[in-house]
Amino acid sequence: MDKTHAKQLSLRLDNYHLKQMLDKAKEEIKDWTVASKINKGLSKGTVWNILANNFEVDKHLNNIVKYNLIREYGEFLPESLQPRKKQSKPEIIPVHQDPIFK
Repeated sequence: MDKTHAKQLSLRLDNYHLKQMLDKAKEEIKDWTVASKINKGLSKGTVWNILANNFEVDKHLNNIVKYNLIREYGEFLPESLQPRKKQSKPEIIPVHQDPIFK
């Protein structure tokens, strides 16, 4: 999840969407020792303990917390909330001619 899209989603999404994202992340992440996206010095498991361990849907979350949750676990949001993938441009092969020296 890129920073710009995560910031937009943090302003738009409510705690219910984040709870669904965290539930899906809890089920699908197999290796919690991988380095975190938001802090390379921490593992995904450590970030989970800091941000999502006591997550409550009814509790007000600061936007920075939502932003960090989305940056770290945003790939577990529904497909409709994922950023659109950029279409790759076709590779342009230049026309070449050997130089003519007279």
